[in-house]
Amino acid sequence: MGKLQEFEITLNNNKTVYSPGESISGTLKISTAQPIQCKAIKVNCQGFCGVTSKANDTDWTEEEQYFSSSVSIADKGTLKDGEHSFPFKFLLPAAAPTSFEGPYGQIIYRVRAFIDTPRFAKDYKIEKPFSMKNTVNLNEIPGIQEPSLSSVTKNFSYMLVKNGTVVLNAKTDMRGYITGEIIKVFAEIENKSEKSTGHVVASLMQKVTYNTKKPTYDLRAVAEVEGPGVKGGQKTEWKEQIIVPPLQLSTLTDGNLIQICYYIQVNLKYPDVSLTLPIYIGSTAVDLTRPSPSRAVPPMPTPRNNPTPAPSTVAAPAESALPSLPPRTAPKPAPKPRPRSSHTSPSAPPSDLYPELPGVANYSGEMPKSPLHESGSQAPVSPNAFSYAPGLSFRQRQSCLGPSAPPFSSSTSPQDTNHMSSSASLPPNYTSSSYPHGMT
Repeated sequence: MGKLQEFEITLNNNKTVYSPGESISGTLKISTAQPIQCKAIKVNCQGFCGVTSKANDTDWTEEEQYFSSSVSIADKGTLKDGEHSFPFKFLLPAAAPTSFEGPYGQIIYRVRAFIDTPRFAKDYKIEKPFSMKNTVNLNEIPGIQEPSLSSVTKNFSYMLVKNGTVVLNAKTDMRGYITGEIIKVFAEIENKSEKSTGHVVASLMQKVTYNTKKPTYDLRAVAEVEGPGVKGGQKTEWKEQIIVPPLQLSTLTDGNLIQICYYIQVNLKYPDVSLTLPIYIGSTAVDLTRPSPSRAVPPMPTPRNNPTPAPSTVAAPAESALPSLPPRTAPKPAPKPRPRSSHTSPSAPPSDLYPELPGVANYSGEMPKSPLHESGSQAPVSPNAFSYAPGLSFRQRQSCLGPSAPPFSSSTSPQDTNHMSSSASLPPNYTSSSYPHGMT
């Protein structure tokens, strides 16, 4: 690497999987063989989604950023030769989707570091990917304990002159499952023709929608079971079970660039009869002992008029049942409302969201303490790591741990995402589906 011998991001405890709302911390290690002139050293934590209409292409057609937090570790100066260590810490947002990597899009989380050098000099950058694992509590979905059911009737012709009818009814035992649980599928097939039907197949389907101007759909069967057909003039019941493999969680919100949903598809090979049973894949299993959340009920409209009943229809109560009441006085006029300001004062974030960072290591000498170091036992940062040019100054800035810092979009290149790896992987690629295909 020339002047730069080591440029590495290390996450504390080598942790690579995080949950929304957690903090991510680590150290940026730099080792130089010669002094390096720099304008700034920065660390950025970023989460975003990118989709495209071409398979395995990182030149995103649409992008969606979830958060981008930055901290400037050093200002303009000269980074002296030797080893240097800079700690950093970021707070991850409470709402962020699970990491995802598909042929037409990715949900990426990463920590990046930059050494910005003067004009015509080489800039240095590096990134460290990590994964986000969100949760889906199935018990919060209305009607999750109810079966998912559907029915279809198919009229068909065979032997050129004969007509037949097949009725297919199917359902699942409930609507939500987690990895390792069993989906119970029930089907009732009534063959009203003289010809036998083909085999019946139940498949667990995953549908991933990549929302570009022309959405792309990636359909695949992740598990399936098969049963025998039904002879002419007979009616039969078919029961099977499907074990849920490790899968991405269902997307419950609309408007995301990448949306994932699941359903059970039951179909006959002949005649071509098919139906779908929507289900959800979550991380918290359905608790059958607790009541399922009720579906939202629209509020009743307020009647325009409230007519007073006719005197003849109002029954007067007995006088003996009425207690003695004080004489009614005239109501006092209502006080005039006070004018309200249209502006509200912002509330400061709690101080416990910004704990002290660990000390900066591998420096000799002393420097004046910054406000970041005065409040804790953090070791001082030595200015000897930098030699200053005339008129230039170096300041140790306090870390910006909030999500409000501007992103470094100028340093982002599509090639950076080629090295992205995620622990959240898609299920094995089954070849039973001829998809993906674009919507026409």
